[in-house]
Amino acid sequence: MITLRKAHERGHANHGWLDSWHSFSFAGYHDPAHVHFGALRVINDDRIAPGMGFGTHAHRDMEIISYVLDGELAHKDSMGNGSTIKPGSVQRMSAGSGVQHSEFNPSAASEAHFLQIWIMPNATGVAPSYEETYFGDDEKRGRLRLIASADGADGSVTIHQDLRLYAGLFDGDESAHQPIPAGRQAYVHIARGSIEVNGFALEAGDAAMFTDEAKITFKHGQHAEVLVFDLA
Repeated sequence: MITLRKAHERGHANHGWLDSWHSFSFAGYHDPAHVHFGALRVINDDRIAPGMGFGTHAHRDMEIISYVLDGELAHKDSMGNGSTIKPGSVQRMSAGSGVQHSEFNPSAASEAHFLQIWIMPNATGVAPSYEETYFGDDEKRGRLRLIASADGADGSVTIHQDLRLYAGLFDGDESAHQPIPAGRQAYVHIARGSIEVNGFALEAGDAAMFTDEAKITFKHGQHAEVLVFDLA
């Protein structure tokens, strides 16, 4: 079964400095039909105004991935890490037993646009950790590139969960087929552009949820960037 959720059906909060669309229940937005999908707990499509950001705050027992689409995001945390990530960079922070961090848009002129992704871990109270890896467009062009996994396969960032996260870029005649192993499900998020997914025309912010399906097919992309979550 394939279930679609259109971009406008998501939760929305505009705080002035932050314009955020929530794929799942988050903060003041609660939808009992969309609290999580397996271990996938949060996809927030965030746009941060120049010079603004999230001040220092705490997390625990959550795998947090930042995926930048446009602009830059400056990160600092209580583990001593500090970095500015750009499009192509994937940042993973395992909050574990507890961590504090901040995320800011360092630009004085340009908006920062990124996806904030939370994955519920399969172990609690682990030591907090941080990892950052860059995946160039050439690695994602016309294919799905593994960017996060439980075992760090193919240079992906490592997460505490039986989940594999892929990213792909598609335009024109480029296409890809992604098998869904028996007993697993998949969640597709369109980060930008438009693309046909298993015959359905999807646009930026749309999602498709796959249960009891054998594969995902991507074709007819128009400046499309997609994320695919393969999970139990």
